[in-house]
Amino acid sequence: MNESHPLPVEFYLYSQWGSLEAVRERLVFTTHTPEEAGNPRTDSGLLDRMGFFNYLPLTDVQRITGIKEDEFKWALAALRLAGRANAVSKRHRQVCAPMWQNYTDLWPLVCITHAQHPLFWGDPLLDDAAAKNDAAALAARKKTAKQGLFDEVVNQPGDLNDPNVFRLVWARRFAGYKRADLLLSDPARFERLLTNPHYPVQLLWAGKPYPFDYASIGTFDRLIHVARQYINCSVLVGYEIQLSKWLKQGADLWLNTPRLTREASGTSGMNGAINCSTNDGWVPEFARTGINSFVLPEADLSWPTHQQDAFDADNLFTLLETVILPMYYNQPSQWLGMAKASLQDIIPYFDSDRMAAEYYEKFYSLAQPVTPLSASLTD
Repeated sequence: MNESHPLPVEFYLYSQWGSLEAVRERLVFTTHTPEEAGNPRTDSGLLDRMGFFNYLPLTDVQRITGIKEDEFKWALAALRLAGRANAVSKRHRQVCAPMWQNYTDLWPLVCITHAQHPLFWGDPLLDDAAAKNDAAALAARKKTAKQGLFDEVVNQPGDLNDPNVFRLVWARRFAGYKRADLLLSDPARFERLLTNPHYPVQLLWAGKPYPFDYASIGTFDRLIHVARQYINCSVLVGYEIQLSKWLKQGADLWLNTPRLTREASGTSGMNGAINCSTNDGWVPEFARTGINSFVLPEADLSWPTHQQDAFDADNLFTLLETVILPMYYNQPSQWLGMAKASLQDIIPYFDSDRMAAEYYEKFYSLAQPVTPLSASLTD
């Protein structure tokens, strides 16, 4: 099961096989949501009337899941009935531990860091230039990739771009915790960033909000309104495979701004562009700041969210103004060295071949536990 949405399959299996041990032999569970409140909870009686439990008596459901409250916690049931469970990055596993530490009979989470297939972003010519340490070929190929992306920018909002100018890209699903509009939190610094004649910038947002996520739709609309005020700022609609590939190949800097502990894995940055990110999801496993990426200092999680956002925005602007842009324009050899390191450090670990192998070796090829465990997720 990928998340707890297919949870009824557990009760179907129990109806077919008649024992928890048989269910656990056949079922594994991958969790993505890094906070308990983000997992579905529904009135048990309503689920019972809808046939959610495969028409098992509610007393049997309560007995096998250990959930006797009126509010039925889907992820808790998944963790108790699956024979093995995993988080999708090392930090995600650490975040999940305190979520469930007060519950018994849970299976210890293993970690399988999610990854992206290089066919979704890779370029053999870039790989070859990096392998040969050919800085001129690397720079030339990157410029060609940027031109390809700019052609798509002309197609959508009709903006004209220069492949010689620093390209900053934020592209992924729009969600509140991902903070697409973090740079807009300080209008004066945002204005300076986009109008600095010494270090010109082209800023590109791309992605989609969920249809009924009205807060994210509002953010998307706000970005479009702001982008119309600048010739060097654009918003693209969508994040499909081909557009995603153009974005990843055509970015100089890939911006990732999730609020800490909210990003389970976040594979969009696994693309060979230089990453600038908060230290969340997969990033702590990859980042060597100043060598293959730029990582923002960590905000104090005890602060209210608006204070965390202000802290992250201030550090992001400072990093762009004092380190990233001066390096790109004044130290091109150092910049290309970081681009090469990023490209080479992504593969092979942050590649779907490794991920698929780990799923097979740690999950699917092993016999499932058949006796209940009372284990902490911190084990």
